[in-house]
Amino acid sequence: MESNEFSLFRKKFNKTQKELSQLLGTSLKAVHSYEQGWRKIPPHIERQMFFLAKNIQGNYKGDKSCWTIKKCPPKKRNTCPAWEFQTGNLCWFICGTVCANEIHENWEEKMKVCRTCEVLNHIFETVKNA
Repeated sequence: MESNEFSLFRKKFNKTQKELSQLLGTSLKAVHSYEQGWRKIPPHIERQMFFLAKNIQGNYKGDKSCWTIKKCPPKKRNTCPAWEFQTGNLCWFICGTVCANEIHENWEEKMKVCRTCEVLNHIFETVKNA
């Protein structure tokens, strides 16, 4: 997540920097640094921001699961935590998912794939258009 995205999400959440720092369990200085681009946004903060955005968006019956969008074959799907926990619209939140036919080594690598996927991009579109 880039600093401009972080700032946009905070504004869409209608939170001050102080309120967001309390919500994320981090310092006000950290939130300020993330927005200014002085500090890299850590994976656990990025995950929380996406999670909050998803929950503001709401869960709609029309949301497609990742395995439907990606047309995952049953053999791959059955080894994926998103399928196991039936969280096909939160697949980006769960590490160890089988995205692009592989399990990614770390959050950064996973997010490169997730940012090209309709499941996560739907959250960005909702936040930007809200």
